Amino acid sequence: MQGFVLLGRHVRLEPLEHSHTGGLAAAAAVDPSLYRWTPVPQGEAEAARYIQTALDWQEAGTAVPFAIIRLADGRVVGSTRFFNLERWLWPEGHPSHGRGVPDAGEIGYTWLTRSATRTAANTEAKLLMLTHAFEVWQALRVCFHTDMRNERSRAALERIGAKFEGILRAHRIAPDHTARDSVRVSIVAAEWPAVKQRLIDRLDRA
Repeated sequence: MQGFVLLGRHVRLEPLEHSHTGGLAAAAAVDPSLYRWTPVPQGEAEAARYIQTALDWQEAGTAVPFAIIRLADGRVVGSTRFFNLERWLWPEGHPSHGRGVPDAGEIGYTWLTRSATRTAANTEAKLLMLTHAFEVWQALRVCFHTDMRNERSRAALERIGAKFEGILRAHRIAPDHTARDSVRVSIVAAEWPAVKQRLIDRLDRA
């Protein structure tokens, strides 16, 4: 799947490339203690591998990774991606048959450097990505998974209207190399207008 740019007032999400290696490494190095629950590369070698993995997933058609660029200074301040993209096998004759874009997917691998936390960056990135998913792709569901121990992330997702679906036990490897339990929340198409308004309201207050 080809990458694309999503432009907001505060951040630009641009296709993740190897040219972002230095910027990602610098952004992650500011305060590694922020990333207790999220896999974030430390150093340029790890950043290069991180980017290559994301690009391999993109080549396979299952992900669209982004670098998050702060418009105020043009600096890389983090990364995020669509991944686990699903294309359902709609039968011939169905209006959705052969539509060629994802029907559902996940947003994750989201992290920000210290100076971009508690700013408009994360809210606007979510707004840009969810708008693309529901209004361009016409997706039916977007989900998020977070480490069950990460209560702040779960609360933030539920505040914007994502619905708790359950806990997946021993779901993924955590940064501390344990098998983490993941909280799963999701937004479906019918809920998107209300979620969008919540995000816009939060952004206006940022």
